[in-house]
Amino acid sequence: MANLIPFDDRDGKIWHNGRLVDWRDAKVHVLNHGLHYASSVFEGVRVYNGKIFKNTEHNERLHRSAELLGFKVPFTVQQLDEACYEVIRANGIENGYIRPIAWRGSEQMAILTDQSTTHVAIAAWQWPSYFGDEAKQKGLNLTIANWRRPAPNTAPTASKAAGLYMICTMSKNKAVVDGYSDALMLDWRGQVAEATGANVFFLMDGVIHTPKPDCFLDGITRRTVIALAKEQGIEVVERAILPNELPKATEAFLTGTAAEVTPIGSIEGDVDSVKLEARYQVGETTRALMEAYSALTLAG
Repeated sequence: MANLIPFDDRDGKIWHNGRLVDWRDAKVHVLNHGLHYASSVFEGVRVYNGKIFKNTEHNERLHRSAELLGFKVPFTVQQLDEACYEVIRANGIENGYIRPIAWRGSEQMAILTDQSTTHVAIAAWQWPSYFGDEAKQKGLNLTIANWRRPAPNTAPTASKAAGLYMICTMSKNKAVVDGYSDALMLDWRGQVAEATGANVFFLMDGVIHTPKPDCFLDGITRRTVIALAKEQGIEVVERAILPNELPKATEAFLTGTAAEVTPIGSIEGDVDSVKLEARYQVGETTRALMEAYSALTLAG
C-alpha cells in the first residue's frame, strides 16, 4: 500500500462538466446518487502514441449506457471526443488510459431521480500493460468465479454500468488472493460468459469460439479482434459455450481495452461441484492476433 499513489492526490488536469480543473479539485459530494445507488456509467479508452484508439466508439457507448440507465449525457459525442484529446494534451500523455464517467448528482438522495442532474468527467493517466509482459508470454492462470453474470431481464447488462462491476471486483479479489491472475465468470445459465473485465475466446480445431454477448458487454476490443481474425481467414463462431468444453480448446485469450489481447495459460476451478481443469499453449493463432491488434493500435 505504501507504494500506491492515490488517484485523488495527483498532479494534472481532469475535464469536469465542460472545463479542465486541477486534478485534486475534481471532487463530488459524498451524497451523490452515483455513489449511493450506482447510477453511473463509464468507459475505458487507450491512448497509443498520442492517438486515442476507437475514441468515438467509446463515447457513443457511454451515451448508450446512460440511456439504458435512464439518463442522458449532457455533452455530445463530438464534445466528448474533443474533451478526451484536451485531457491527454493537458496531462502530456502519449501512451496511457482515459476514463470518461457520467453519474447522477446530489439533488435527490432516494430511488426517484426525476430532478437529478447528470455530471461528466474525463481523467487520463499513464498506464502500462494491464496484466504485465510475462502474461503475454506465458498466459494467465484463471479460476472459476463464484459469482455469475445476471440475466438481461434482471440488470442493464448491455450497459457499461458501474453497478455491474461489483461482482467483478469481488471475483477478481478472491482470484488474486487464491493465487490466480483473474477469474472466469459464468452466466446465470451456467454458460461461459467473460472474465472480470475482458471478453474470452477459445481455439478449437482451428476455429475460434467466443460466447454470445447476450448478458454481458459486447466489447469494442472484442469486435475489433473478431474482425482481425476474419481478415486472417480464421473462422469465428459466437455461440453458447459450456464449461465442460474448455479442456477441448488448445488456445485461449482475453480481449479488452485494458487487457488488449492477452493469452490464457490455464483455467481451473469447481463448476457445480465438478472439478474443471484446462491447459492452453500460447500458440500461433493467439500470437498472430496479438501482433495484428498491436499493429492496428499503433497505426491509430
